[in-house]
Amino acid sequence: MHTSFADQLAGLDLAGFSIGPAPVSTSDFPVREAVVQTLEAVWSDLFAMVSGTALETDAEDLGWAFVNIFHRSAERKSTAVDRATDEVRALIATADGSEVHTHELETHVERAQCAESAMLALEEMREVAAALYLNEFGSSWKPVSSSRFNHSVMLTSALVEGRDFLRARAEAKRRAAVPEGTPVVFAGGRTRHATEDDALTFGNNVWATLDKVRDRVPDMVLIHGGDTKGVDRLASSWAERRCRATIRVRKR
Repeated sequence: MHTSFADQLAGLDLAGFSIGPAPVSTSDFPVREAVVQTLEAVWSDLFAMVSGTALETDAEDLGWAFVNIFHRSAERKSTAVDRATDEVRALIATADGSEVHTHELETHVERAQCAESAMLALEEMREVAAALYLNEFGSSWKPVSSSRFNHSVMLTSALVEGRDFLRARAEAKRRAAVPEGTPVVFAGGRTRHATEDDALTFGNNVWATLDKVRDRVPDMVLIHGGDTKGVDRLASSWAERRCRATIRVRKR
């Protein structure tokens, strides 16, 4: 007897079956070379456009906003990872060993990993843009009211158990917030200089001093007050040029 396709589907046990997007991997995101080339081209065109116009005085603000696009997008993905992580934690707490529950847990782990991969890709774009900002304006790019985490070295594996994912996520957040290394506190205020040459000499001396400290303490983590001017700004720029982790300790 002929049976329609709809009738055949109706007779199947589809409990726990779902159709969703395939898990993503690092190969699904733009490669670093393409990111660098594209952002360099956009950056160059942007400042060529405003050069010589009334907007030239706003160039640094435009550059800051350009980097912030990727920073805010990465933050939103990080929030999505946190939400998915909470869901994984809740599912583990109520685990009953059933196939449906196991499938749901796997789905939420995959969702968290997809968001994490996107977060890492956006953070890499932000770091490329921040390097352009540093080269253009000579100062390290900083967000207004949040931290600039970089989780790129803490990507979790493609296939992990729920509990392993929670441990990996917690460790990634801890390491991003508390860089490993020897803390070196750098303190100073704002200074006035009679000429630009004096200011340049002062800045070079600060960098030379920090270079000597780095030679003695190769794993140094620079701690400073986070001032956007004065020696804190010099120290922050030095750290980014030398690829040193920094912690800003602001006065409340």
